[in-house]
Amino acid sequence: MKRLDNTVCIVTGGSHGIGKATCQRLAREGARVAVTDVQDEEGRNLCDQITDAGGVAEYWHLDVTDEQAVEQAFASISDTLGGIDVVVNNAGISGADKPTDEIASEEWREVMDVNVNGVFYCTRAAIPYMREKGGGSIVNLSSIYGIVGAPDIPPYHASKGAVREMSKTDAILYAKEGIRVNSVHPGFIWTPLVEAMARDSEDGPDAFRAHLDELHPVGHVGEPEDIAAGIAYLASEDAKFVTGSELVIDGGYTAR
Repeated sequence: MKRLDNTVCIVTGGSHGIGKATCQRLAREGARVAVTDVQDEEGRNLCDQITDAGGVAEYWHLDVTDEQAVEQAFASISDTLGGIDVVVNNAGISGADKPTDEIASEEWREVMDVNVNGVFYCTRAAIPYMREKGGGSIVNLSSIYGIVGAPDIPPYHASKGAVREMSKTDAILYAKEGIRVNSVHPGFIWTPLVEAMARDSEDGPDAFRAHLDELHPVGHVGEPEDIAAGIAYLASEDAKFVTGSELVIDGGYTAR
């Protein structure tokens, strides 16, 4: 029996990067996966790939900043797939890379709306369905920069610190109902977001990646599958005694 047989798992921002790898891993573990994103073509293609490989996945268009859309999508997913057992709050953006005093209010709010409000809306929407099931698992994607600081991307770092604390608060609030809430803290992972940063860097993508590799004691950046493996663990009953925790998957970055 696979670890996630007979479970329904929602992944936000599921069409690419860590989200895509997570959808694929959860499906291999036996889950019925709801792939949600605003990138419709990529999301539907991913569902086709999962289905062709013998898994179960369906796509829902979802903007996590729209609270009514979140409620409607979660209701549809529950009706279609049979409840909600796991939510992976993965959708996120990096935002403006400027010193704090140069960031416009709109730039700050844009990041908070996706990275913080989106987690709130999806968590709030999921709780009633998990209560019906007698429990569940919520996995929130934070970052190493929800734990340590760095002199760049202030809105992103602040948002990921918020996600870390939201996870701990909700873990305590819902523990007695069998609903576990944990955060995952990736180091630099070679995703489309990081690739875009590499392309935009002054030194060029090769030098950018070489620098990132050096930041990690293991000698290289991570792959999306590295994070997906940790998420699958937290989603499963293997982690039944784990809530309010911070799963750091960073190649040793924060151990320095």
